[in-house]
Amino acid sequence: MTENVKKIAGKSRGFAGEFREFIMRGNVMDLAIGVIIGGAFQKIVTSLVDDIIMPVISQLFGGLDFSNYFLALDGNHYKTMAEAEAAGVATLNYGSFITVIINFVLMALVIFILIKCVNRLMDRVKGAQEEADPTEKECPFCKSKIAIGATRCPHCTSELND
Repeated sequence: MTENVKKIAGKSRGFAGEFREFIMRGNVMDLAIGVIIGGAFQKIVTSLVDDIIMPVISQLFGGLDFSNYFLALDGNHYKTMAEAEAAGVATLNYGSFITVIINFVLMALVIFILIKCVNRLMDRVKGAQEEADPTEKECPFCKSKIAIGATRCPHCTSELND
């Protein structure tokens, strides 16, 4: 191999190693897990909207069916989406869009409630940890935080008497 080819080959192995290290970081793995769970969670919310909430809304508004809210672009009127599709007409399906907006709002609401609960739980855990015995103290000379059992400050090297 020529010298340039060796340099390129060495860099690609270095790049591959760096990429492998990047992928294995905790944040990237957490993000990947979050995306997978989010995808599954989206199916749950979609089913909630399509199978439970939209039928209730439909009954409250006298049999309203958002799936048949569309605008045929050929200027004719069709009773159902199936008729328009059978005629081969392009349509603007604003009823489906309304359903997607409702899905989004519900997803945002559920995530908000979930995060609020997790934050409340984290505050309780943090409060319990703060009530535990202290593990740090303040150096009386430089005011740095140091270990509770330290006899000399690692920052200013002062000898501690307490």
